[in-house]
Amino acid sequence: MATPPQASPGYSKTITPQMDSPSPNPDRSPIVPAPSTISPAAPRFPPPNLRKDQIPSPSIKNPTMLSPANGVKTGSPIPHLSTPPGPPVFTSPVRPAAVPFRTSPATPQPVAFSSGSSLPTSSPPHFSNGSVELQQQLPSAIEESLPDGESPCVLFSAQKVLKQKKQANVPSLGFGVLVSPGRETSPGPQVIQRDPHRCHNCGAYSNFYCNILIGSGQWQCVICRNLNGSEGEYITSSKEDLCNFPELSSPLVDFIQTGNKRPSFVPVTDSRTSAPIVLVIDECLDEPHLQHLQSSLHAFVESVLPTTRIGIILYGRTVSVYDFSEESIASADVIPGGTSPTQENLKALIYGTGIYLSPMHASKEVAHQIFSSLRPYKLNVPEASRDRCLGTAVEVALAIIQGPSADMSRGVVKRPGGNSRIIVCSGGPNTYGPGSVPHSYTHPNYPHKEKTALKWMEGLGREAHQHNTVVDILCAGTCPVRVPVLQPLAKASGGVLVLHDDFGEAFGVNLQRASARAAGSHGLLEIRCSDDILVTHVVGPGEEAHIDTHETFKNDISLCIQLLSVEETQCFSISMENKHDIKSDYVYFQLAIQYSNVYQADIARVITIRLPTVDSVSAYLQSVQDEVAAVLIAKRTLLRANNYSDAIDMRTTIDERVKDIALKFGSQVPKSKLYRFPKEISLLPELLFHLRRGPLLGSIVGHEDERSVLRNLFLNASFDLSLRMVAPRCLMHREGGTFEELPAYDLAMQSDTAVVLDHGTDVFIWLGAELAADEGRSAAALAACRTLAEELTELRFPAPRILAFKEGSSQARYFVSRLIPAHKDPPYEQEARFPQLRTLTTEQRTKLKSSFIHFDDPSFCEWIRSLKVVPPEPS
Repeated sequence: MATPPQASPGYSKTITPQMDSPSPNPDRSPIVPAPSTISPAAPRFPPPNLRKDQIPSPSIKNPTMLSPANGVKTGSPIPHLSTPPGPPVFTSPVRPAAVPFRTSPATPQPVAFSSGSSLPTSSPPHFSNGSVELQQQLPSAIEESLPDGESPCVLFSAQKVLKQKKQANVPSLGFGVLVSPGRETSPGPQVIQRDPHRCHNCGAYSNFYCNILIGSGQWQCVICRNLNGSEGEYITSSKEDLCNFPELSSPLVDFIQTGNKRPSFVPVTDSRTSAPIVLVIDECLDEPHLQHLQSSLHAFVESVLPTTRIGIILYGRTVSVYDFSEESIASADVIPGGTSPTQENLKALIYGTGIYLSPMHASKEVAHQIFSSLRPYKLNVPEASRDRCLGTAVEVALAIIQGPSADMSRGVVKRPGGNSRIIVCSGGPNTYGPGSVPHSYTHPNYPHKEKTALKWMEGLGREAHQHNTVVDILCAGTCPVRVPVLQPLAKASGGVLVLHDDFGEAFGVNLQRASARAAGSHGLLEIRCSDDILVTHVVGPGEEAHIDTHETFKNDISLCIQLLSVEETQCFSISMENKHDIKSDYVYFQLAIQYSNVYQADIARVITIRLPTVDSVSAYLQSVQDEVAAVLIAKRTLLRANNYSDAIDMRTTIDERVKDIALKFGSQVPKSKLYRFPKEISLLPELLFHLRRGPLLGSIVGHEDERSVLRNLFLNASFDLSLRMVAPRCLMHREGGTFEELPAYDLAMQSDTAVVLDHGTDVFIWLGAELAADEGRSAAALAACRTLAEELTELRFPAPRILAFKEGSSQARYFVSRLIPAHKDPPYEQEARFPQLRTLTTEQRTKLKSSFIHFDDPSFCEWIRSLKVVPPEPS
């Protein structure tokens, strides 16, 4: 498959923000547990003049491949708001009350795969079955319309596979795929409301690439080459007629079974919102924090759909469960927090007369009264020493979600659509009751107590997962929350832990996005590959599932992963190797994601990918997607960076990796010990340089709690958010409200401009001193930058903090530390990698050069030369 030339790191493009659109290894198990299940996933970047999440990324070699969208689709604008008061209010997504299904067979509607090269044609193998031969099922016109290796949910690190095992299995570069099980596609996949045809030998699904005996309806599995029957369904007069079967006309299909075929439950009318949300709120806050929290909570109430059932629980030394049956006052039942709630306490609560979960349309005023009644912490006790029974509070929240009084169904048992959600709003550590740790690290028994708390919290998270409940923990303020203790609770349940500076705008936005994002349940990911390919590692929000299917399928060797939740913002990183030299012209990959969605339908999404195999190393390297490869490398690296000491070691690993890629795939400079980095993947080393010096592995983040949260978020994040967390995106403001995309070099710090730097979890707006001195221009530039920042991150979860500051201010260090210090390079190298410099006058360049302060950090060129590798030329 031909690949367009790679864009230069100095490539620039002009972007106009929509100003009226507001913010927003083989002996062991291959499954490597990820430290956290965080549902985040990043902006989509198609071509110019974009709105929201649609700014183009210059480095993806195939410009037509769309990246996964990150987060919840929001249907209405997010107004600009300062802090205090609270966060902007945005409306939850408008979704249909029921999924429109089309029975199969039906006229196929092509899935929006990118318009890359056509499928290479080859004669299919011939099998004798009487007088009928095995046929490739699609006419050539349709076959050519869908390229190999591309799907909105699947991103391979290369579009071709090397045939030679020794060449293919070079660990420094590696081969793999990023899979987003919950990724929504546009237009949606073809829907089939019947049971799929599956291979009797290996369990694979019939698909777009399988060969068909049109006389008998038999089909040949692309994974194991077994011939299977279709109960006569695939018998047709011509192969063109096979196009009426969606699974034979598209590489991506959804098999769906709805509730009317499962009489064990009664579907809820509004299934999108039937799963309740319980807020578990820390009541040990000082007044400034409480005021911000109250503003965020009031805005949250206004953003929630009217049919969403909510519950409100406060925790301190006791647990207060608020009763919505009292219409004019805030009333709560109180449970001791020092121990897990007794059965008697829970019975009194669950079988009592109180209403602890209520639809928002019936309880909005009561919810506002409850939040207005919150009072600041009165005792003279340091924040870290206050008693907080967070563990008990989550236990109670789980009980009311499961209990009879949690469902005013009058005897009808309802199955909630998707996962229920508990959102913990915390301002300090869990220091009281089960799962707690001592107030002080100096406690003589602290290590043992912490170990016990970790185990208990993980157990509680697993219990929540068993009951289809996700626990998100949103922390804010300056008091350390003991992240290692809380993280297992969120991770084991399929939730996310996020740190905020305060309970203001970013916290409020994340509170709303956490509650609004759709989460499927009972998820299972099956990975099947051609016999030539071996899956070596999987990183992501799941666990290996041991399922015995041998009674159904004789030789099912698929790798199964149990998904903790199924959300659009999640991603699995799957590393693969060649088992042996490959003889065939193609290798096949099939991914099947089974889950129950928020509409109470059981989904089996089947994605089948075919990649061509090649002998030429150069052809393989040309097909490598630098950014996907960089994210796969980064996830494998971060998995081993458990602490700061490990992170330092991983920087050395990155250095060795770049050297090895140059040695194995590059060429030696004549009469020198230096090696040239392969020109086909010239962007990769710069991406890895950003990784080694950025917040994930570098020294930018000071506190280990922050680094731990970032690491756990990154390991589960979608491709787009992961890429932005590895390498920031730099956009310079131009007159007229347009933006020029530039390399993330410090040469962008030009005094008469404003620059937006998107680093995934943080977005920075930098105003040059000269621009800042002009009040009118400065205000206009800041407004345009703010609008762009909100558009870039409108669909992102967690929502990043957006910081604006002037050149020379103390906060500007956050911005400077994330840019490559290219000012140290000779002028010819600066111009080659940062072409925008050529537009500056001699005076402007002199002024820019004199504005830099000397420090010891190497530039990209200095770093790669220190590895005895010649810097790759910008292409």
